[in-house]
Amino acid sequence: MALEIERRFLVCGEAWRPLVRWSQTLQQGYLAGSADGLTLRVRSDGGAGAWLTLKYPAGGIARQEFEYPIPPADAQALLERSATRVCKRRHGLALPGGEWVLDVFSDANAPLVIAEVELERAEQPLELPRWCSLEITANGEFSNAALAQRPFSAWTAAEQRPWLEALQLSAGSPPGAGCSS
Repeated sequence: MALEIERRFLVCGEAWRPLVRWSQTLQQGYLAGSADGLTLRVRSDGGAGAWLTLKYPAGGIARQEFEYPIPPADAQALLERSATRVCKRRHGLALPGGEWVLDVFSDANAPLVIAEVELERAEQPLELPRWCSLEITANGEFSNAALAQRPFSAWTAAEQRPWLEALQLSAGSPPGAGCSS
């Protein structure tokens, strides 16, 4: 068991691209979930990597995470049986302050781009890159499980509008307030 302490941000622009250290395409299928935030997920990188993960809230921005490698054939079988999925291209980033990854969603969740940073402790100070537009850590609609259940393309125009407008802010905005390409 591990304690996952994570903050998440909507991303705008392309200024993050030079920071990419590695990339992989991921498929995630959600097998179970509950109203109190428990999720059971299968993840495959399409090759040799596959994992079964159970997560549940641990208070604030922390979650308990149990993650186990599984055979890729098992992951494929579970993905085929999962009713809800997300597909994304994950990029590992060379940034200080924590372990940064950036997910470029495809299919029904395009054009979403979300950055995540795993921290050692919840109160850890963090300097945000300019391309981190809005923090969505506390917004459950943007969790991968929620996006699998109700993709961004299924949101009404009124639901999408405030998020898309926020990503159109001027390039001179401070981190956390808008885009800087």
